Amino acid sequence: MASRSDISARIAELGLVAIIRTPTRDLVLPACKAIIKGGLTVVEVTMTVPDALIALREMSEKFGAQALIGAGTILNAQQCHAAIDAGAEFIVTPITKPEIVVAAHQRDKPVMLGAYTPTEAQLAHEAGADFIKIFPADKLGPGYIKNIRAPLPHLRVVPTGGVDLQTAPEFLKAGCVALGVGSSLVSAEILKNKNWAELTRVSAEFVRVVREARK
Repeated sequence: MASRSDISARIAELGLVAIIRTPTRDLVLPACKAIIKGGLTVVEVTMTVPDALIALREMSEKFGAQALIGAGTILNAQQCHAAIDAGAEFIVTPITKPEIVVAAHQRDKPVMLGAYTPTEAQLAHEAGADFIKIFPADKLGPGYIKNIRAPLPHLRVVPTGGVDLQTAPEFLKAGCVALGVGSSLVSAEILKNKNWAELTRVSAEFVRVVREARK
């Protein structure tokens, strides 16, 4: 079983976290399969999906050998433990709640603790978060990340919200260690039409863009 440090290294190496947030559970597995087929092998399912823990377990059992499967929108320690029991290899939360770090680290799993302000980001770091999820980043932009990291260069920032194929390179240049991609990848249109080939194409394009931006 991979250690917390090994999992963190894999996330940073790819530099992308695909976020699956679907209206029904039946869409999760085909979406996950399409994303992995495109080479994006770090995938998070949010706890807002109906029967999310069942979906997480199914993802872990089916794709755990090919990809890192994680759980998002975790709001407390109890949810964290339940997600890890269901197969989550990493934990993501939109809020600054230190008890989630404690719970994840008890199980040797990395956690992305949510933050919005510089104070929240630093408190998340001091709580032991492996990554700082700046959320929502769509109104803040890469310039905000750059400004935060000027006095706080130790922060391992993963912005979520507002990250698309156009903004991804700028977020990376601003010093982000990885990017969380949700609706710009798993779009409502793709889900509506079950256009898994398009999801694979977009996933591959994100992987390519990140690789090029890091050169």
